[in-house]
Amino acid sequence: MKVLPFTANTETGDQFEIEFPLHPETVDPIKVSQLASAILQQMTNEFKICGEMSNGDVLQALSMVLAIRARMIHAPENTINSLASGLLKTALKAASDANRNSVASGHA
Repeated sequence: MKVLPFTANTETGDQFEIEFPLHPETVDPIKVSQLASAILQQMTNEFKICGEMSNGDVLQALSMVLAIRARMIHAPENTINSLASGLLKTALKAASDANRNSVASGHA
């Protein structure tokens, strides 16, 4: 199975080096990486304008977007649900398996 190496730098100073397994029918891993980075950056921009949100609220919004995007697929409901939940489960496992590297903060 192909993997997509992805570095996530969080607002809290953590860094995750994640190897996301790709679905066998992934067409363009580079665009997948670019879109994921753009979504994360846009979320950071929104937090700067609107203020911080609880992690639960962020996950709720993302799950709603995933559901809407999945619903746009013209396929049987079981196929859509299986695809979306399978991709999420795989991504969560990859993120869970990644090491957390915390950047030291302070002044020299």
